[in-house]
Amino acid sequence: MQQQKNSQNDPKSDMNRRRHSRTHDFLFKFLVGLNVVGWCVFLAALIVFHYARPEFISGVQEFWGVTGRQQWLSSLSIYLVILLSICVLISVIVLILKRQRNRRENDYYGINGYVLMFTAVSSLVILYFQLNP
Repeated sequence: MQQQKNSQNDPKSDMNRRRHSRTHDFLFKFLVGLNVVGWCVFLAALIVFHYARPEFISGVQEFWGVTGRQQWLSSLSIYLVILLSICVLISVIVLILKRQRNRRENDYYGINGYVLMFTAVSSLVILYFQLNP
C-alpha cells in the first residue's frame, strides 16, 4: 500500500513514453540539438567552401584579362574536410541514437539526419576527386 502511495506522488513514475509527447523526452531534445549543431557545422563548411574554391572567371573577365585563382586554397581545404567529417560523425551518432530510441513502427525516421549524412559524404567524395586530380 505504501509503495502504491509513493508512486502516485512521484511524477516520474507515471511518465510513460506512449502517453506523453516526445518533447518531454531528454533524448529527443538531445537529438534535436545535435541535429541543429550538425546543420550549423555544415553551414560553416559551406562558408569555408566559398572561400577555398577556385575563383570563377567569366568570359567578360577573361576578355578583359582579369586573372583569378585557378586552384583550391590548401589551408582552407583542410578545414573544409574537417568540417565535413564532423558533419558525417554527428549524423552517424544521431542515426545510431535514433535507431535505439525508435522501436515502434509509427516512430519517425528523422529524414534530416540522412540528408545531412548523404550531403556531407557526397561532398567529401567530390572534394577528394577535385583536390586529387
